[in-house]
Amino acid sequence: MDLTGKIIVSQPTLEDQRFFKSVIYMCAHSKEGSMGFIINKKIDFDLYPDLLKQIGIDKTHNNKKLFFRYGGPVESSRGFVLHSDEEISKDSLKISKGVVLTSTVEFFDELIKGKGPKESILALGYAGWGPGQLEGEILQNSWMPLSVDNNFLFDNEVSNKWNEAYEILGVDPSKLSIFSGRA
Repeated sequence: MDLTGKIIVSQPTLEDQRFFKSVIYMCAHSKEGSMGFIINKKIDFDLYPDLLKQIGIDKTHNNKKLFFRYGGPVESSRGFVLHSDEEISKDSLKISKGVVLTSTVEFFDELIKGKGPKESILALGYAGWGPGQLEGEILQNSWMPLSVDNNFLFDNEVSNKWNEAYEILGVDPSKLSIFSGRA
């Protein structure tokens, strides 16, 4: 199972509140571990000036507001940009067709100047799992993997993304049982 470039959707019974009703885009998944970004949780505050300075940005162009997402609990003070692939730096990591990850200050600076890729998700922190940990959580029915297109990924309407993922799956999350088994 390779989840790189796919999303995982938290089950309604997931008890870890940090991931309650989360949709995570998986950037890496291998036997060494996994890494992804929660794409459906906005950070609801203006990012002036302390947070921008924390990630190495002094000011925005024309006081442009930037909105970040809570990417996950690991390295929550570190910024990342998950973006479309028409703009790629030498330090960018290609994830899947049309999706790239970049985390350099120079790339953030370009975004602030109004330049950069057409589509982007700015995230603080990430979600990470050790070797075999995510597979174990999937077997315990904590997560449901799903392939989606880039329109779903970069859609700025994040408040209903968890429900939309279940609609794509054709599943009503309120009808899921807390009990499960394996055949």
